[in-house]
Amino acid sequence: MASEYLKWKYRDVKPDEPVVLTPEQKRKNWWHYHKWHVLIGTVLVLAAANILYHVLGFGEVRPDYQIAYIGAAPLPGDTAEALETALSAFGRDCNGDGRVTVRLNQYVSGGQSKDDDRVYYAAASAKLMADLTDCDSYFFLMDDPKSFQRNYEILRRLDGSLSDGTEDAVSDCSLSWTDCPVLASLELGTYSEVILGQQAEGDSHKLLSGLYVARRGFWNEKKCDHEEDCDALWEALTEGAKGVLP
Repeated sequence: MASEYLKWKYRDVKPDEPVVLTPEQKRKNWWHYHKWHVLIGTVLVLAAANILYHVLGFGEVRPDYQIAYIGAAPLPGDTAEALETALSAFGRDCNGDGRVTVRLNQYVSGGQSKDDDRVYYAAASAKLMADLTDCDSYFFLMDDPKSFQRNYEILRRLDGSLSDGTEDAVSDCSLSWTDCPVLASLELGTYSEVILGQQAEGDSHKLLSGLYVARRGFWNEKKCDHEEDCDALWEALTEGAKGVLP
């Protein structure tokens, strides 16, 4: 308790009146002390929403069929898009999303690549291994099917049986594009694009005519999505092809 002397000494001193802030001042004052909390919270919410969006696949186009292209040089974008569109006409809506979608996954080997490109081709090789492990692609489009089969032993023989790794099996696992009447008759248009730093123009069908098609086999319970539909599409695309057993 204050002494009588202190009461007398400060008898004329009046306490400060409380400051009354306007609504705008209150808002500014609150933002001054809480802005970092709000910003950090917003970033965390957006990050969580982005992860959830991709995990659940919202807005993602889910392919009904997937094709792995393995070649020394990438296919032009015009050719790849035309091929996806043309092949979708032979398929069905396997996943029930209301459309038929064919996705071409390109894995470029690079052949005799330069040192500067080795990182790029190494990344493509890693993506190919992930594709094979996850059984993403059922169909394969290649420029050197024998080397691919020797390296990965993943392709099915043309009669539908699984490869045993012998040289005969390696040779009997793919079809030339030009030996498949259905593929040879596709209307794919032309392309004009910069590929590996050089302007390239030409006929898409002619570009694909030097390639080979194959399908993968399954040695365990892990299989591609919609395997039966993929089998049916393979039969449709290779109908009348040379080297295919009736």
